[in-house]
Amino acid sequence: MVVFAGQGDARRSMALLWRSADFRGTRAMPGPKPGLDVDTIVAAGIAVADEHGMAALSMRAVGARLERTAMSLYTYVPSKDELVDLMHDRVLAELPTEYDTGAGWRAAITAWADDMWAFYLRHPWVLQVSQARPVLGPGEYAQLETVVRILGGIGLEPLRVRRLIAVLFQFVRGMARVTAEHRQAGPATGVSDEEWWAVRSALLMEVAPDFAERFPALAALESHATAAAEEESGEAAPYMEREAEEAFRVGLALILDGIDAAVRTGVSSPADDAPSTP
Repeated sequence: MVVFAGQGDARRSMALLWRSADFRGTRAMPGPKPGLDVDTIVAAGIAVADEHGMAALSMRAVGARLERTAMSLYTYVPSKDELVDLMHDRVLAELPTEYDTGAGWRAAITAWADDMWAFYLRHPWVLQVSQARPVLGPGEYAQLETVVRILGGIGLEPLRVRRLIAVLFQFVRGMARVTAEHRQAGPATGVSDEEWWAVRSALLMEVAPDFAERFPALAALESHATAAAEEESGEAAPYMEREAEEAFRVGLALILDGIDAAVRTGVSSPADDAPSTP
């Protein structure tokens, strides 16, 4: 399930995100029940998504959590589209915006990536909000500002820094998504990863007895990698959550090695030097 941000009324959404002069809805609704306001509605939406996933999110579900009707929410948040934008930006505000660079940019970026990893696994529904069209809220910009401050002074051209930041965000997001899906697969299907792999691995050998001859490089790699994984942890399943986290660690280290090499050599990539297409 992919949800595209920014699908509601543009002016209303931006006013709500930034609490601009056009913003209305901070007034609590009077009555015997606790008053409603935008922040209360957004917090309830986050709770619904955290507990039940993005598919369960609706104005009706949020209203039910607040013991209100869906119609009562529209005074404050016009639709689910604006609610998703507000939820996404609100949870991003949980993340730190300051990292100690005393030990160097690499340690700071590693700490930031660890925090982002934990954040995505804490709120896996965020991974379903597409990055093709950003929310453009203060929480989102605060995270970008944080990484720019860490990498902005490392000595690379601004255009290259911008591209490196895009790589870092998408790498952490992509690897966290794999781990989140590992966690969701068992409850969603009723079959654990171990059971799934055990059945299909046996069947693969049955239907493709010549697998190693047909895919020799892959077979050799998997044989050595599986043996190493078993030696490390005693577990033989290479695609489970633990392996996804190890891949995250290895991949992040390689990306940071590449940035470090670029900083030390000062060599720009061909794409950085290419003229822009009009």
